[in-house]
Amino acid sequence: MTTPHKLRVAMVGGGRDAFIGAVHRHAMALDGQWELVAGALSSTPEKAKASGRDLGLADDRNHGSWPELLADELRRPPEQRIHAVSIVTPNHLHFPVAMAFVQAGFHVVCDKPLVHTSEQAAQLVQAVHQAGTVFGVTYNYSGYPMVREARELVRQGAIGTIRKVVMEYHQGWLSSQVQSKQADWRTDPTRSGAAGAVGDIGTHAEHLIATVTGLEIESLCADLSTFVPGRQLDDDASILLRFKGGAKGVLLCSQIEAGCENDIRLRVFGSAGYLDWRQEEPNLLIHAPADGPKRVLTRNAPWLSEAAKAACRLPAGHPEAFIEAFANVYRGVAADIRARLDGVRADLLVADYPRVEDGARGVGFVEVVVGSGGEWTAKAETSSCFPLNGDLAVLP
Repeated sequence: MTTPHKLRVAMVGGGRDAFIGAVHRHAMALDGQWELVAGALSSTPEKAKASGRDLGLADDRNHGSWPELLADELRRPPEQRIHAVSIVTPNHLHFPVAMAFVQAGFHVVCDKPLVHTSEQAAQLVQAVHQAGTVFGVTYNYSGYPMVREARELVRQGAIGTIRKVVMEYHQGWLSSQVQSKQADWRTDPTRSGAAGAVGDIGTHAEHLIATVTGLEIESLCADLSTFVPGRQLDDDASILLRFKGGAKGVLLCSQIEAGCENDIRLRVFGSAGYLDWRQEEPNLLIHAPADGPKRVLTRNAPWLSEAAKAACRLPAGHPEAFIEAFANVYRGVAADIRARLDGVRADLLVADYPRVEDGARGVGFVEVVVGSGGEWTAKAETSSCFPLNGDLAVLP
């Protein structure tokens, strides 16, 4: 079977005044792989349909709710149905929407954190495996070419055995009470879940560590804080990590660091050198070997790995950033869907994207951090270290 020129996609959420919905649409449009043909774009029928009209959706595929969207797609002949749905709602809707579309046989791209609980995550992973569908999670920072270069350098042994990881994610936009749609649901436990900053940006940080280093967290000690009066969820976290194999780590994530914008930094220290990457200068990667001069590697240089070059679109020296990294997730999902439609194995160099298991592991991470009770203990050997056993990966 020959796949269509563009894959048909619907969107749930992401309507008027939704920042991340526009980001997803720009990302999926970048490589000409997707066509947005249907949607249920907001929580009220009136706003959902108005948002769909804004985007030029046909009236018969512009729905007031996601159950209406799903029912309509199932009524259509297979050759007219969507191939995938993109879920960009607040967190509390991820599970019911994703589960319904997976069980109906549709491919899914879902924002993070994946769901609210590890039980939901386990059910969703099982459903994806049973349905045989593609399920991507938009941990978009893993789509940066220089993040993928860092991953390849670690795999090649360029910095030796990893000893320490320092992962930082600093924001300041919630340093005071903010009245906005984006702030309201992120600080509401009924919609955001049990975690604030840890769920919103800490999951990105955990995924970057796992992506680049391949390390698995064995135990952690977490200090959670809520600095803004009246806020119900954490807005700052400092977490000590122990990895299987003996490496140690520090994960800092905060949304109350006034003056910070979106300052993500990952440093990986090994026995033979270190790597240093910052999201606000994403086209650069520092590699400092122990036995030679420090190198500043640049995006799409000819000596980079094939994995890094495959994530680039422009010649070296032309900046690529957030939208392009996001688009790499959608390009990877598209490549996987097209391969399955054609009955062939996907090229993993292109079909490189975070999967449902990555999202499930992130949910387990958040649960353990929140379950620590926010108590600080000076000695990591005490009972305030909480094991992250393999079950939290919810792999079969």
